[in-house]
Amino acid sequence: MKTFILIGAINAFLAVALGAFGAHGLEGKLEPKYLETWKTAVTYQMFHATGILIIGIIAGKLPANALISWSGWLMLIGIILFSGSLYVLSVTKISILGAITPLGGLAFLAAWVLMMVAAVKYL
Repeated sequence: MKTFILIGAINAFLAVALGAFGAHGLEGKLEPKYLETWKTAVTYQMFHATGILIIGIIAGKLPANALISWSGWLMLIGIILFSGSLYVLSVTKISILGAITPLGGLAFLAAWVLMMVAAVKYL
């Protein structure tokens, strides 16, 4: 529980910081296409940081189970792969990094499915 709340809070903090950096530090330095990609990375990081926080709270209410735990870890992996690849793509313009992004998206989807299964099974 504590681990996921901490991971979620750190990622929410980073999303705010990276969002501000994108809006103020990268404006005018990146093409609009890449600035929009940066914003997408920030948005998905914040949504899933919130998801990880929710997992931390749910983990404290339910018996310890692998479904909730894996959901949290998959959200973190998704943030790293999805948002991370988009951040790097935005500043480097290395388009091959776009091939990593869908793996992060799949991790996000799997995490939400595991949360649904845990809700059906334990709530």
